[in-house]
Amino acid sequence: MRQPLVAGNWKMNGSSESNRKLLEELVSGLETKAEVLVCPPAVYAQQVRDQLAGSVVKTGLQNVSDKSSGAFTGETSPLMVKDLGIEYVIIGHSERRTLFGETDEDVAAKFNALVDQGIVPILCVGETLEEREAGDTMSVVASQIEVVLRAAGPERLANFVIAYEPVWAIGTGLTATPEQAQEVHAEIRKLLAKDNADMAAKTRILYGGSMKAANAAELIALPDVDGGLVGGASLVAEEFKAICHAAG
Repeated sequence: MRQPLVAGNWKMNGSSESNRKLLEELVSGLETKAEVLVCPPAVYAQQVRDQLAGSVVKTGLQNVSDKSSGAFTGETSPLMVKDLGIEYVIIGHSERRTLFGETDEDVAAKFNALVDQGIVPILCVGETLEEREAGDTMSVVASQIEVVLRAAGPERLANFVIAYEPVWAIGTGLTATPEQAQEVHAEIRKLLAKDNADMAAKTRILYGGSMKAANAAELIALPDVDGGLVGGASLVAEEFKAICHAAG
């Protein structure tokens, strides 16, 4: 039985004071069987981690370097992430791919760097509207995953999360229908099963395209949807809590 995971991606939002208020509201009365995670901007990671100490909510990050240390101005090392006691990091988000030019190979290198430090990668994959309309959804998603699987090798594939984020549904107000989401999630699990059936059965696959309180229960009830990677709704405590409650 896969434990649902609800991960909030704050993106480049927040301040010390607004973070404090948001987290106070989030942990107050939060009861869920799901694993809950918030991913603030890196500069606020320690503040968030410290405030969440003793609560059921964990702290993650939105990105990482594949390098351990050195002359890489502005980057965050996996060793630093481990030093903070952070368990999860998002990699391969569509904004990193499109705005910052990250390739599948870049994402694979980050995946390996995280796993080598015992940190769980949340691997984002997904297609653009043009790719969906051309019927290329699964070829795009499969390619993004297969590059990572090949680079990682069997020994690094024991514990990771996949987030399917249809790029056309991020921040647009559009959402994949339950049928569309389940179809892609099921195909992702079949792809994983080609390498290892046990891995496919236990790997959590999140939906990451404009999940909100209004649609969370229907999406998470789908057999191959194991939670959500939540963007804008994670910045509103009551909305995010409703998603967490919908997850279990």
